[in-house]
Amino acid sequence: MSQKHLQNYIPALTGVRALAAYLVFISHYCYVFGDVFPHIVQRFFGEFHIGVSVFFVLSGFLITFRYYNNFHLTTNWFRQYLKNRVARIYPMYALLTICAFVYYFITKDQSITQGYQNPIWLMVLNITFMRGFFYRFWDTGIAQGWSLTVEECFYFSAPIIFLIAKEYSKFYIQPLVLTAFAIVMVLIFSHVNWYGFFGNFPFVMLFTFFGRCFEFFVGVQLARIVLHQGFARTNKIVYTYLGFMLMFLCVLAMAFQPIPKGWAAGVESPAGIIINNYFLCIAVAFFFYGILTEATVLKKVLATPFIELLGKSSYIFYLVHLGWMYNLIHTATDWLNDWVFALYDKWGVTWHSPFEYDKLNLLYAFIILNAISVLLFKTIEEPLNHYVRKSNFLIKNKPGNPDNESNVNKGGMAIK
Repeated sequence: MSQKHLQNYIPALTGVRALAAYLVFISHYCYVFGDVFPHIVQRFFGEFHIGVSVFFVLSGFLITFRYYNNFHLTTNWFRQYLKNRVARIYPMYALLTICAFVYYFITKDQSITQGYQNPIWLMVLNITFMRGFFYRFWDTGIAQGWSLTVEECFYFSAPIIFLIAKEYSKFYIQPLVLTAFAIVMVLIFSHVNWYGFFGNFPFVMLFTFFGRCFEFFVGVQLARIVLHQGFARTNKIVYTYLGFMLMFLCVLAMAFQPIPKGWAAGVESPAGIIINNYFLCIAVAFFFYGILTEATVLKKVLATPFIELLGKSSYIFYLVHLGWMYNLIHTATDWLNDWVFALYDKWGVTWHSPFEYDKLNLLYAFIILNAISVLLFKTIEEPLNHYVRKSNFLIKNKPGNPDNESNVNKGGMAIK
């Protein structure tokens, strides 16, 4: 596998994005199977938020591999770089966020605003990614969109990270400095009643870039290793499966942690934070290194055209799998269930409804959300992405400019 091929496109890494998004989906809806699995199994599924860590490490790797050896901190370079990042992330996020608040104004669904009384100002905070710095607002709008604030912080920081690493040989100290900054900010602002701005340690360590930076740096270091050593292997360790097993060993360890009061999972315990932020990402890096350097069955599956398509649309799936669109689907299945039973009453029969089972309804929602995601990817996200890249936004477009990244594999999310 040549570096040129990797720079252009890696189908298996696109497939990984679908896997990561589905892990997050499972973590959010594992409660549906509470009467089927033992408690520890449900706790295990509840820690599948690890998909977010997969996205963060992948972002660190891809941005570094794409830019590390050819970045120039000039105004035009930085504008082109930001233009590429905006084209990838912002259009669909802004569109779906606006839809979320339109949904709120119609339904008054408090899950959008979490009870905050100024929805217009809240929408501004969501559109600008600023809500991700406030404990009071981090899960408003598209709740899972908090991870995009983390992603954007990395995007802005990446050129500086590269500069410090290359010009001053100070790579490893950077995550220590960022984490120390987070600790100092919490010590200062935890005593200030400003909507939870850097309000507490679990929030800052799990939901801000300063707490999650080590995951990105692991991805950065993986790219630096690959850029330096290439893809030649001197050992026969199957990193793909080793990393995969270690990832779920971390999940198991978090599942056994006590859930702190006011939080939802073991990851939010002190030990869970350490496992998630510092050990899990290393396992993810092993997994990626295997994907890059090995020919395994899992890699072939992740690179199949269908999984690749799901991976391309996984960003939208991540944004819609929890929140207003899922709520609409859930409401629709409830209505259909009532309609079916009314029809049965009219017919005088006592049949079962295909919509009376929560587990089946979740499967329907999963399929529908994937179909919607693929449709939106093909009709809106991809065209908008290309439109912004070819536009004169931030910098005048130059046809044939390789920095337009038209064919470059883009793995950042999030997540989101």
